Amino acid sequence: MKLLSWVLPSVLLGAGLPTVLGRSLPRATVPSSDPFYQPPAGFESQVPGTILRTRTIVASFFGILPNPVQAYQLLYRTTATNGSAIATVITVFRPLFAKTDRFVSFQTAYDSSATVCDPSYSYQIGTPQSDLISSAELLIIEAYLISGYIVASSDYEGPDAAFGPGHLSGMGVLDGIRAVTNFKSTLHFSTTNPMVVGVGYSGGAIATGWAASLQPTYAPEIDIKGWVSGGTPANLTAVADFIDGTTFSGFVLAVVDGLTKPSAYGAALKPVIDSIITPAGQTALNFASANCAVADIINFSGKSIKSTDFQSLGDRLWYDPTVAAILEQNTMGVNKNETPTVPVFMYHASQDEIVPYANAAVLAKAWCSYGASVKFTTYANGGHITTEVVAIVESLNFVSSAFAGTAASGCSTNTELSSLLNPIALGIELEPVLIALAQVLLLSGQADGNIVHSPKTLSSTVSA
Repeated sequence: MKLLSWVLPSVLLGAGLPTVLGRSLPRATVPSSDPFYQPPAGFESQVPGTILRTRTIVASFFGILPNPVQAYQLLYRTTATNGSAIATVITVFRPLFAKTDRFVSFQTAYDSSATVCDPSYSYQIGTPQSDLISSAELLIIEAYLISGYIVASSDYEGPDAAFGPGHLSGMGVLDGIRAVTNFKSTLHFSTTNPMVVGVGYSGGAIATGWAASLQPTYAPEIDIKGWVSGGTPANLTAVADFIDGTTFSGFVLAVVDGLTKPSAYGAALKPVIDSIITPAGQTALNFASANCAVADIINFSGKSIKSTDFQSLGDRLWYDPTVAAILEQNTMGVNKNETPTVPVFMYHASQDEIVPYANAAVLAKAWCSYGASVKFTTYANGGHITTEVVAIVESLNFVSSAFAGTAASGCSTNTELSSLLNPIALGIELEPVLIALAQVLLLSGQADGNIVHSPKTLSSTVSA
């Protein structure tokens, strides 16, 4: 941990070939060229969650510093939006003194429509850190590892990095949980059906929220004890309208590209997009298909996807029948049979500048009206990025109570006024990680002010 504290301020802001003590590290193979990601012939006949291939990896902090935990990757069978079989990868981190009857399913916010941004790639030693968000969230994963939890983090967007489609992501998470459970002999679980709590923020909350929604019908056998969903994009249309033409409009670009991927809605949506896209719009989509979230934000900052410079329908884009139908399918809380049946902790910044607060509040009320148990916490003084950091203490406490079976039933709301993180709130063993996360708060500025006014600051923030 002392070495981690040294790396954060001194190495992470440097770009280029990863090195440790002056020695170049070997490059990991990008997913598009790595045979590990290719499923074997006939995998389609396997049930969802079947492990197709396994390997051990050297996990790392930011591609340069080995993470001293056991780390495995599993290629597993999951399901595309249209119900067909696909395969994706989950990374499993096992601390030395692990609790063996449980694990945390952590959905990182990789928020990109390029496979080079897959968490399974960025977690490996020797990878260039183009997906800085997943890299930064590894610090949060580290907090769970230090707490004794095995942590599993899937490439829930599937083999073609389909960013945005909820059912695809939700099934990817649930089948990843099945795969980890099936890996019980290697992980030395003490039970055949370990307890699980799912955690995700922002784009990771798309996957978490939909996994929570689908679990009662898609994977009822999983022993889910709770869900943590922060900064939840409950309504993709509302998010797109909220940030289009702002600093963060690159996220809209990545979602449009992600929704057109074959595992998502490519068969129906791609012909529509192809018929209306302009040359400039196609160039932008091509950029999103090859780059990660931070690059998308910088490249598309202040631009509008509803402009006729991008596509010929202009501000009528969301009203196209195909587009509208797909966006409606990706709104959480609409159907009663898509309601979590275990306790949920939702949290959101009232001043969130990326994901509208109002839609998350509506989702919490909808789930409550359907009988779910939801604790909804409003953070009154933070922005989107800072709130994930500030809420780590409450999230860890909720995970602990969910595993213990003491998470409150019923629905409640509360407001937190502090935008500070107490480094010793969870004990001295977590202090170094929380101090590192506090550096993110410092660089982000009050309510993410540094990032909103200068999108390039995001690159420094998530890499520090």
